[in-house]
Amino acid sequence: MHTEDEVELKVEQFNDSDVSNLIELSSSVCWDYDDQEIKTILSSGKIFGHKNSKGKIVSSAAIVPYDTNLASIGMVIVHSDYRGFGLGKKVTQQCIARVSKETSIMLISTEDGKPLYESLNFRTVDAVHKFLCEDFVCATLEVNNEFTLETYKVGDFHQVMVLDSAAFGGKRSKFLHNRIEQSKRCIVVKNQNREIVGFGLSVQGPINLLVGPVVAPDFKTAASIMKELAANHHGNLRIDVPSGHHDFMTFLHTCGFNKVNEPPVMMKNSSTMPHRDGRLYGIAAQVFG
Repeated sequence: MHTEDEVELKVEQFNDSDVSNLIELSSSVCWDYDDQEIKTILSSGKIFGHKNSKGKIVSSAAIVPYDTNLASIGMVIVHSDYRGFGLGKKVTQQCIARVSKETSIMLISTEDGKPLYESLNFRTVDAVHKFLCEDFVCATLEVNNEFTLETYKVGDFHQVMVLDSAAFGGKRSKFLHNRIEQSKRCIVVKNQNREIVGFGLSVQGPINLLVGPVVAPDFKTAASIMKELAANHHGNLRIDVPSGHHDFMTFLHTCGFNKVNEPPVMMKNSSTMPHRDGRLYGIAAQVFG
């Protein structure tokens, strides 16, 4: 039984000194946030939450604002011992208050969290498709000699950012820089004119190698990026695919991936998703939209 002051805690902003405590909170709900992932969130946005009288973090929510009028909310967690007191709503409201009323806010919801977000005027506009793989075995791919896959170099950033902005639906230069720094591998796809037409990166988490974002001109190129990033990896993989990429999802099935979930994408201050050019085959992570 919690005392009155424990359930009327004040929302506070977290920093690097809270990382280990945030990892512990995420582990309590079986989410696989680690040190690097949380530091990327902190360097790209802000994390709010509550601590109990012993200094233990019992709730969290993150807001990641992008360069344009778009932001993403994620990492909304309430410890099981503190549910039912409205902490999740309070930290989500704190995130919303950090951006202007003209900013479109997206989040990827759990089914349990959907009623909370609907009460805050978020509306379902789409879905993502979560795929997991324990044993990656790539099907034979037809080689496209028009493109080459190369290791990302710092000088590639501007072209990569332009591609990401059109594919994601908003410019997010700070986050993209931080994500590339965090990545295990980052590769670019260049055409015969040496122009970058696609890219992909992988991030090693405590459980899965997370692949994304993946941006490509077509599903075969996206498949080639997936194959390259998964090559020689021994362990679990994960990719979250936006709706509308049936051929790519079929390819993933042939490689040993299974779709385990289809969480809704919800928006506030907008009735539709940001305009995307159809080239986003894998999102960075659910916290980043």
